[in-house]
Amino acid sequence: MRFIHLADLHLGKVVHGFSMLLDQEYILNQILDIAKSRSCECVLISGDVFDRTIAPVEALRLFDEFLVSLAGENLKVFIIGGNHDSIDRLAFASRLIGESGVYISPVYGGTVVPYTLSDEYGEIDIYLLPFIKPAHVRRHFPDEKIESWTDALDVVIKNMSINPKKRNILLCHQFITGGIRSESEEVNVGGADNVDVGVFEPFDYVALGHLHGPQSVGRETVRYCGSPLKYSFSEVNHEKCVTIVDLGKKGDISIEKTPLTPLRDMREIKGKYLEVTSKEFYKDLNLDDYYRITLTDEEDQPDALAKLRIIYPGLMRLEYDNRRTRAVSDFSESVDVSSFTPLQLFEKLYKEQNGSNLTQTQRSYLTKIIDEVWEETD
Repeated sequence: MRFIHLADLHLGKVVHGFSMLLDQEYILNQILDIAKSRSCECVLISGDVFDRTIAPVEALRLFDEFLVSLAGENLKVFIIGGNHDSIDRLAFASRLIGESGVYISPVYGGTVVPYTLSDEYGEIDIYLLPFIKPAHVRRHFPDEKIESWTDALDVVIKNMSINPKKRNILLCHQFITGGIRSESEEVNVGGADNVDVGVFEPFDYVALGHLHGPQSVGRETVRYCGSPLKYSFSEVNHEKCVTIVDLGKKGDISIEKTPLTPLRDMREIKGKYLEVTSKEFYKDLNLDDYYRITLTDEEDQPDALAKLRIIYPGLMRLEYDNRRTRAVSDFSESVDVSSFTPLQLFEKLYKEQNGSNLTQTQRSYLTKIIDEVWEETD
């Protein structure tokens, strides 16, 4: 049986003020074409269908059209909620929708009952596990010792009554230890949300969502397919794709990554203002793409963002790389701020940026302002 593995659609996402809906519609149509041309039989969507818990109407309509198109091709669709989704809302009318071959995970309630498919090699059990936290699991298993995210997933999976003789697939939306993150993903401080890959040992294939770069973790069959579009400039060098999984007899799995071509790509360019605005510089660039431009001029250019957007209408971010910005960066990375008073910190920063000390008048004014702020916060 052939599956297409998707995740992290983030429908309705806005990146640096730019709505991604047209880009998302374009890429979903491309995915649909791939599913048809490659004769896929099932689609696995491993969470973060939407970018916000209350998705905009346009995003809901887009996903509805996508599901209708998939169902129209007689594709079975399995969906779980991610940390960006409202799992309750996503699962609305799921029992009714299931009659069309679209199956959506409900909120975790202590049990996960598999959906069973069959092919020439026998039965395949597909388990849908939406994004969960340890607190979600403790309420259903109060007698279990659940101190970490790994403990929580371990308890959940051990209570699934998995038949080891069957081929078993899990859809899951978590951060697995060893995965490589991107800037556009939510991060828990200290990596507290890490899950050890060993908990997935009973499954033949684990269709992961959450991380935006396509990658396997621990073994080839525990995979993040990645997001279908770039949602941050940390993903500029990602090769976005869909993952196609061929499931043969027990133990026989082949995996293929099929590249995706976006409507508008993300690009980074760097140089002086006069350089990046010269026709010779940009003549071979696709000016409809999204850009982060880093200017190396020592002085800020007046109205640079507005002027550059005349040439680069998809300019998302404008930054500077010069002595001033490097001084701020070096200062923030090297100074132990706990050893300085607020006034000393400001004096040091002012000198790094301007090459001179504060005047006595400036120091007196700052001291007055700092004292007033301190009084307000006491």
